Amino acid sequence: MAILLVVPVVFVVSLILTGGLRRYALARSLMDVPNARSSHSVPTPRGGGVAIVLGFLSALPILAFYGGLSWTLAWALLGTGTGIALLGFLDDHGHISARWRLLGHFLGAAWALWWLGGLPSVELFGFVLKLGWLGHVLAAFYLVWMLNLFNFMDGIDGIASVEAICVCLGVCLLYWLAGFDSLILAPLVLAMAVAGFLYWNFPPARIFMGDAGSGFLGITLGLLSLQAAWVSPKLLWVWLILMGVFIVDATVTLLRRLIRGDKVYEAHRSHAYQFASRQYGRHLPVTLVVAAINIFWLLPLAGCVALWGMDGGLALMLAYLPLLVLAIRFHAGELEKA
Repeated sequence: MAILLVVPVVFVVSLILTGGLRRYALARSLMDVPNARSSHSVPTPRGGGVAIVLGFLSALPILAFYGGLSWTLAWALLGTGTGIALLGFLDDHGHISARWRLLGHFLGAAWALWWLGGLPSVELFGFVLKLGWLGHVLAAFYLVWMLNLFNFMDGIDGIASVEAICVCLGVCLLYWLAGFDSLILAPLVLAMAVAGFLYWNFPPARIFMGDAGSGFLGITLGLLSLQAAWVSPKLLWVWLILMGVFIVDATVTLLRRLIRGDKVYEAHRSHAYQFASRQYGRHLPVTLVVAAINIFWLLPLAGCVALWGMDGGLALMLAYLPLLVLAIRFHAGELEKA
C-alpha cells in the first residue's frame, strides 16, 4: 500500500532535519552547557526534538486522508502536539515560568480530550468502571503527567528516544498479534520519527532533544494510549505496562521530593537512571538496560494482557514491582551525596 511509504519517509525526514537542527544550533550557539545539575560533561547542541515533532505531525494528514487513522485522532494529535511543542520550543530558547507552562499543558490536554471524548471505561479486576467527569479530570492529569515525566526522564543520552521506540514498536507488535491492525500506523510512524533523531542522540549524543521534543513525546504517547482504550479497555493497561520504566522512576522520584519539601519544578538529577549513570560512569549501559527491561520484562507481561486475557491491574502490579525495587536500589528521589 502507498500509505506505508510514509513510514520510511518520516524516518529520513527526521534524520535529515535533526542534522540540520544540529548545524543551526551550533551556528547560533544554542548549547546545553553543563552545570551542577547536569548529567553530561561537554556543551551539546539542543532542540533536536523539533525534528521528531515535524516528522510525525506532517505525516498525520496523509495518514488520515488515506484512512490510516481517524481524523478525530489526527486533530487531537495535531492541535495538542503543535501547542506543546511550541511551548517547549519557547522555553528551550528562553524561560517560561512554571505556572504558565502548566496552564499550557492543561490546555493542550483539554483540546485532545475534547476530540477523543475523555477517558473511556476502565476494566479493573473484572469490574468495568465508568468514571464520567471524574474520568475526564483524571485523564487530563494523566496526560500532563506523561508530558512532564518525559521531560524529567530525558536526562541522559538516548534514554527518552529508546524508551519511546521500545514502547511504540512493542505496542505495534501486540496490535498486530491481537488483531488491532487499524491502530498500528500512528505509533509506528512516531517510532520512525524518533529513530531518525536517535541516530544523532545515541550515546555519546551529538544533539539533545530539548523540552519541545520530550514534552511532545510524553503527551503523544499518552494520547495514543487513551485512543487505544476507546477501542478496547485492556489496551490502556498494555500501554501503562510498556511505559513502566519511566512512570515508576519519575513517580517515585517526585513523591520523595514532595515529601522532603523540595521545589519539584526545579531542575535536579536525583532520578534512579541518573544515579545509575553516575555509578557506572557512562550513559550507554543505562540506556541499554532500559531497552532490555522493555523487551524482556514489560513486553511479555503486556502481551499476557493483550493476547491471553490476563487482568490488566494484576499484570501492572507484577510489572511495576521489580521496577520499584530498582528505583529504590538506585536512590530515586534521594539527595545526592556531596
